[in-house]
Amino acid sequence: MYAVIKTGGKQYRVQAGDLLVVEKLDGEPGSEVAFSEVLMLGEGEAVTIGAPLIEGAVVTGALLETRKGEKVKIFKKIRRQGYRRTRGHRQTESVVRVTSVAGGGKETKWEGVIDLTPKVILNARARGLGDAAVPATIPTMPVKAQAETTAPKPKPAPKTAATEAAPEAQA
Repeated sequence: MYAVIKTGGKQYRVQAGDLLVVEKLDGEPGSEVAFSEVLMLGEGEAVTIGAPLIEGAVVTGALLETRKGEKVKIFKKIRRQGYRRTRGHRQTESVVRVTSVAGGGKETKWEGVIDLTPKVILNARARGLGDAAVPATIPTMPVKAQAETTAPKPKPAPKTAATEAAPEAQA
């Protein structure tokens, strides 16, 4: 079962378990978010279209993170006048995990586990930096036995005159 919802002036096609990046929403990470502006519900060939909204249909989700989006550069120039201006902007956005889609007497739920680890920490872990590279202002989730799985490599023994001469004697 899927739905088309409207939030932040945009429309999104969602189903249970989807990860959405939408305009900034109020709330703390882990709180529940409900989208009541459902424009369309669909399940297979059966499609219900609202006029303009479907009464009683609700899409719920969990707010995972509120962050700044990608940087957009604004560059202005008037040729032959020496006029150049560069500005930048980063829009705030919220990341939402859709947990259920309900409407028309039917409901679809997502049975997965919600992980509140921010994207900054996931990126640092992917580069092998761990949680040490993340500023202290961001709350971190515990790392699952990462120290046990990655043991440091043993250092090679220093070369001496006896070890350098041994390969020549064997040849």
